Amino acid sequence: MSITQQYLLDSYRARQHGEPTPPAPGTHDVRVARELRGYRQFRAVVAGHPAHGRIREALSRWRGGRPGRGGGGAPGAPPPAGGGPHPPPAGRPPPRPGGV
Repeated sequence: MSITQQYLLDSYRARQHGEPTPPAPGTHDVRVARELRGYRQFRAVVAGHPAHGRIREALSRWRGGRPGRGGGGAPGAPPPAGGGPHPPPAGRPPPRPGGV
């Protein structure tokens, strides 16, 4: 039985007994998602972790970048030559200063 069929059956039974109909499936999904996000942020703060940006920081550490900067290289290392976080592709000259 699908969710829609179950909802229709519950609505029919509620009408037969004079009770209010149940909410339609998906009515409170956004509210539940927001409450879950708030709960996870609360738990992070209580545990002493930052409430925001935890996934991005973990991914940048995993990639070997600096936390919060998104760049490449080890923490505290100077940025690579060439003006960007990645070296130029093989066979292409590095970009000129001033973008000309």
